Amino acid sequence: MTTTNKEIQARPDSAAKVEWTVDRPMFTPATDICEKKDALVVWCDMPGVDEKDVDITLEDNVLTLTGSQPAEERPAHRLIYRGYETGVFRRSFQLSAEIDQARIKAIMKNGVLQVWLPKMEKVLPKKIKVNADN
Repeated sequence: MTTTNKEIQARPDSAAKVEWTVDRPMFTPATDICEKKDALVVWCDMPGVDEKDVDITLEDNVLTLTGSQPAEERPAHRLIYRGYETGVFRRSFQLSAEIDQARIKAIMKNGVLQVWLPKMEKVLPKKIKVNADN
């Protein structure tokens, strides 16, 4: 990932394109990250994944996005050629302290997971009034 932004970093363990779980392949989803004035937006392609099959966890500043496709079953057919494999999509990112973790939100639409990572609001200088001691 070529970005000078330090709010989010792709984790080294997300570099492989395909790994295997016990019985299914695990894919690293194609991902775009864009910066807006007040947030970073992450788009992850997860074709065939329904929103109920998406799991997003945040632990120790590591955001992990996981989506599972249902396993294909075609018992009435004899498979001649397989060009499409179902499996699990997973990608992890290290978040900086500049991300407001309490306001992270996600939307799944048409096989694309969109995660909004709001930036922390900057604390404005505050004038403190001094009172006379009576």
